[in-house]
Amino acid sequence: MKIKDTLNLGKTAFPMRAGLPTKEPEWQKKWDGDKLYQLRQKLNEGKPSFMLHDGPPYANGNIHLGHSLNKISKDIIVRYKSMAGFRAPYVPGWDTHGLPIEQQLAKAGMKRKEMDLLDYLEECRKYALSQVDMQRSDFKSLGVLGDWEKPYVTLLPEYEAAQIRVFGAMAEKGYIYKGQKPIYWSPSSESSLAEAEIEYQDVRSASIYVAFKAKDTKGLLPEDTEFIIWTTTPWTIPSNLGIFAHPDYDYSLVEVADRKFLIASEMLDAVSSKLEWENPKVLQTLKGSDLDMMVAKHPFYDRDTLVMNADYVTLDSGTGLVHVAPGHGEDDYFASRKYKLEVLSPIDDRGYYTAEAPGFEGLFYDEGNKKSTQLLEENNALLKLEFFTHSYPHDWRTKKPVIFRATPQWFASIDDFRQNILDEVEKVDWVIPWGKTRLYNMVRDRGDWVISRQRAWGLPLPIFYGENGDAIITPETIDHIANLFAEHGSKVWFEREAKDLLPEGFTHPSSPNGIFTKEKDIMDVWFDSGSSWNGVLNGREELSYPADLYLEGSDQYRGWFNSSITTSVAVNGIAPYKAVLSQGFVLDGEGRKMSKSIGNVIVPKDVTKQFGADILRLWVASVDTESDVRVSMDILKQISEVYRKIRNSLRFLLANTSDFDKNADAVPYAEMRGVDKYMTVKFNELVKAVRTAYDKYDFMTVYKLIVNFLTQDLSAFYLDFAKDVVYIDAAKSKARRGMQTVMYKMLVDLTKMLVPILPHTAEETWTYLENESEQYAYLSEMPEPVAYPDAEELLGEWESFFDFRDKALKALEEARIAKLIGKPLEAKLVVYPNEVVATLLKSLDENVAQLLIVSELEISSENAPEDALKFDDMAILVERAAGEVCDRCRRTDVTVGQDSNPHLAHLCASCAAIVGSEFPEVLAEGFEE
Repeated sequence: MKIKDTLNLGKTAFPMRAGLPTKEPEWQKKWDGDKLYQLRQKLNEGKPSFMLHDGPPYANGNIHLGHSLNKISKDIIVRYKSMAGFRAPYVPGWDTHGLPIEQQLAKAGMKRKEMDLLDYLEECRKYALSQVDMQRSDFKSLGVLGDWEKPYVTLLPEYEAAQIRVFGAMAEKGYIYKGQKPIYWSPSSESSLAEAEIEYQDVRSASIYVAFKAKDTKGLLPEDTEFIIWTTTPWTIPSNLGIFAHPDYDYSLVEVADRKFLIASEMLDAVSSKLEWENPKVLQTLKGSDLDMMVAKHPFYDRDTLVMNADYVTLDSGTGLVHVAPGHGEDDYFASRKYKLEVLSPIDDRGYYTAEAPGFEGLFYDEGNKKSTQLLEENNALLKLEFFTHSYPHDWRTKKPVIFRATPQWFASIDDFRQNILDEVEKVDWVIPWGKTRLYNMVRDRGDWVISRQRAWGLPLPIFYGENGDAIITPETIDHIANLFAEHGSKVWFEREAKDLLPEGFTHPSSPNGIFTKEKDIMDVWFDSGSSWNGVLNGREELSYPADLYLEGSDQYRGWFNSSITTSVAVNGIAPYKAVLSQGFVLDGEGRKMSKSIGNVIVPKDVTKQFGADILRLWVASVDTESDVRVSMDILKQISEVYRKIRNSLRFLLANTSDFDKNADAVPYAEMRGVDKYMTVKFNELVKAVRTAYDKYDFMTVYKLIVNFLTQDLSAFYLDFAKDVVYIDAAKSKARRGMQTVMYKMLVDLTKMLVPILPHTAEETWTYLENESEQYAYLSEMPEPVAYPDAEELLGEWESFFDFRDKALKALEEARIAKLIGKPLEAKLVVYPNEVVATLLKSLDENVAQLLIVSELEISSENAPEDALKFDDMAILVERAAGEVCDRCRRTDVTVGQDSNPHLAHLCASCAAIVGSEFPEVLAEGFEE
């Protein structure tokens, strides 16, 4: 027998190298085969419920890191809640209608307007479902558990029917109406857009000052007066029908080089500088209210321009007189209603001028800027042309500029229930407090919701028209259409004529001859996803409404958070969520947006292939997701180093508890050594803090708490000196079993607490815990904090010890630098304590030398010598320990060589006693060389 065979060296088959990219797919396959998600749901039957409602990602393309951040975060929460006493089902979903899918088919060569509509819709459906399958595989590869075989998909018949019922309920309350007013229009998409579909980009635009000659000044101004307006959209001049002045502002008539111009008095200096006027002469001043109902001439059309009053006119820029095109501006439209101006919008769906703009017909609207300025110049109406860069609305999908364009559209009237939404916003728990302010302001300031779209791939608006053009939306028609959609899907709307879609025998006063037509527009896709509270939470037996939590990216304040609360409050008067948590965007390592053109995109598959999904999950837990987060392969490499520390800690604990049976070998808390009690209490504090952080969805704190505990409390202290107990002491000694009791408790509970973040690693660890009865770690319960009566006293006492230990380690380090000692076990510490330290060291029921990993510790009451290291009112002297090095424990001890048995001559008294009692064959035969 060799000396090392008498040591209790930890043994485990748990590999040091994780091999995550290879092992994780195997685990995921095993979870699927064993139906782990369903097993956990069955285990949680009857428990209080926790509903995290999944916001549907759009079914188009492989997932990106933003998707990974979102889905992993949800999985962390659901796994934790499921192990913490809640029934927490997770039903993933997909948004499957809308323009991006049409664009993908166009790229594939399909021409919507040349295909049979039903054939085209079928191609859209097949493409969407193929993307759902692809993304489902991507999400599952991240270790995300859920009801993947029965997700919710917005194109499924049952979902479409539920959405129709939401629309019908809003219509019944009078919230749905058709109107013609300016809305965001995307020429590149050939469709209206909601505010949520707008993003802003800097563009270079023309800025012009234009003179409108007076036609009728009501005798208050000379007939040769000219009204000056300023605009940054010259292309809307053909649509000009009026000029607004603020009723309370003063306006000055100014003479400049034989021309008389009218502008706001406060803007005279600014306009004079801009138009390079020299010595403008003020002829008279009058109030804006005096200008009301004056008439000017359009600068290049034979058409009147009405001068009107409006309170929205400001003096921030321009001239104090505003160019009015009711067909191209929301403020213009609403302010001109009382003057009954017509709504002129001579731009078609593709952004080209119609015959209503003579001289412009066939031009793209952007080319109208040049044409307008040319005509203005020819008519001596252009006073100034310059260019400037400013933020301008763009279609968030095509990235092309949008315009305001008046077209007949269907709207949801927000005004009718805006205050109800705001009241509900106040009641929601906003995990990130500024989220409430952000959504509140959006709801407060938003206009009516444009819910119609002029596309093909989407849910039809369930509206019929009578012979006289009246719209027909009744509870009877809505219920019938919902039932048809539930049975056949929305394609039935396109398969059948209007009369065949109506209830049998349906009549309506608007159609005395029984002739009906149907709406051709589809619903805004935000109405699709915004109805998920009804189609999913109310539509699935295992779910409930409202949800406990919505969790999405911060862009969803204008998107899903917004549309969901709008429809839910409109129909039921309550928010669809009790709490909302948002996350920032994923940027590259330098803080830049990921872009294919820059070449800085990181694909989740590349990460899992190189590092493994658990590394990506650990990164998610490590970052502050309230703000934008950075990621790069270098950052992930750093995370993999942290993972290695976690794995090595688990491996050490496994190895050194491999001969421990919790049922037969555990030492009761009351019988443990002080240091083991301390670590039990310290770990209990960790459990309490981790549980609190999980409850607050604060994954970063969970990550920091666990990593700090492993590195500081375990690696740098408890496991550091543990080798001198678990390796050296007799296998069944109380000291060793006590330490193993603590280690095993920490191992099991750490594994459980890591399940939400590192599920693959946790489940691998669990397979080595033969004393645990659950098949999977995920089927166990989260550890509960324990109330230890002496916890506070213990923590205080050991805090004092660690203060002393820091001083001892400093003294040892200086002795090592001075080459007085090499390893700490060569040292003897002589402590010259103050009263507090003296009391502390005497009260500790420990081998303090062992805790400090030195061979000998002496407490002296004498004065400290000059060569001792001084610390305020105490000192520590480091000397070489007396005696020889024990071949077994490596301590320097005066008892080495004193045993009467020559075979034990190189062991200290303690090791000789252990070997003599545990390995009698050594006494007779000795150790092998």
